[in-house]
Amino acid sequence: MGINTERDIEANLQIGPTDKGMVRLYVEAEGVEIPMDFDPEEAEEIAEEIRAAAQAARSMKG
Repeated sequence: MGINTERDIEANLQIGPTDKGMVRLYVEAEGVEIPMDFDPEEAEEIAEEIRAAAQAARSMKG
C-alpha cells in the first residue's frame, strides 16, 4: 500500500501534548491503537510537511 492507494478504512486521529512534554499523534482504527510520540521540534517539522502537502493538493485541484 502506498500514499496513493485508496482504502475504505475509518480511523480516528487525536493530537495533543503528553504529560512528558511530547506531542502525541494517536490513531485508532479497526481495533488497532497506534500512539506516536514526537518531541516538539519533530512535531513542528511534521506540521510543516502537512502544510506543504495541503498546498500541493490544492494546486492539483486546478
